Amino acid sequence: MIRRILVTGGAGFLGSHLCERLVHDGQDVVCVDNLFTSQKTNIAQLLCRPNFEFIRHDVTHPMFLEVDEIYNLACPAAPGHYQYNPIKTMKTSVLGAINVLGMAKRVGAKVLHASTSEVYGDPTVHPQPESYRGNVNPIGPRACYDEGKRAAETLMFDYERQNGVDVRIVRIFNTYGPRMHPYDGRVVSNFIRQALAGEDITLYGDGSQTRSFCYRDDLVEAMVRMMDRPPGFHGPVNIGNPGEFTIRELAALVVELTGANANIVQARALPEDDPLQRQPDITLAREKLDWEPTISLRDGLARTIEWFRSVDLGAFRAPTPNY
Repeated sequence: MIRRILVTGGAGFLGSHLCERLVHDGQDVVCVDNLFTSQKTNIAQLLCRPNFEFIRHDVTHPMFLEVDEIYNLACPAAPGHYQYNPIKTMKTSVLGAINVLGMAKRVGAKVLHASTSEVYGDPTVHPQPESYRGNVNPIGPRACYDEGKRAAETLMFDYERQNGVDVRIVRIFNTYGPRMHPYDGRVVSNFIRQALAGEDITLYGDGSQTRSFCYRDDLVEAMVRMMDRPPGFHGPVNIGNPGEFTIRELAALVVELTGANANIVQARALPEDDPLQRQPDITLAREKLDWEPTISLRDGLARTIEWFRSVDLGAFRAPTPNY
């Protein structure tokens, strides 16, 4: 059955790949994005498709559309972007969720909300299961994103309990791949950009902090499976690759795969509230979605590096002051 599907944040890194997947599956897709951190070129290949529509709109303002499903991805997701205007980031998470849920209530649409592993903060439990309630600093420089996403999860479940809206929540761990914004401040994009430019690879802290890296195709597959599940399971469910790597190991792999003649140097202190460990427990995803990642970090990085080589990095815009 053909469904009319709204993707907020649909021109972003993950949103554009999700739109592409849904369009290729034959669904009728409406992409909404304000193009703050995203690029219209991410969806250029879809603009000529009869089952794709792009609307430039900010989700902090109400939307009035008739749709069957909503994937809510709208929010700056990289530290360099969400800390640029923290008040706006919080508004995007909270007001965006309210506007999406209000529309879903009116038209009877299902909502899949893209939450984040950042709801766990700097965890005291490792790896992180969905039952862990987190260790978040509510007044720190990352709180606009961490607490905004936590508040959005609260809204999702309150609309489900009070109004019967069919909501599904995925908590996304570090995801990477082609179409990442080269200047988003994420560790993968930073390292690849530095290596290709022949610069030193700069670490925050001593590089012993860990992350788990999920390739974009694995992530999109999990989101589609979560949306397509029968009603009854709302999540939240962790989506990420349980393989755990130190940041120094990631840097060494980027140097190897790019063939760069680059040194790995400790250049900056670890940012405030930056998590020391991050690894998803994906037991629930395996059980409920029959899902686990299939693409290794080595293979995914090779594909991502190839994309970075193919684009003009100077064409990417930085956040604009009027955001």
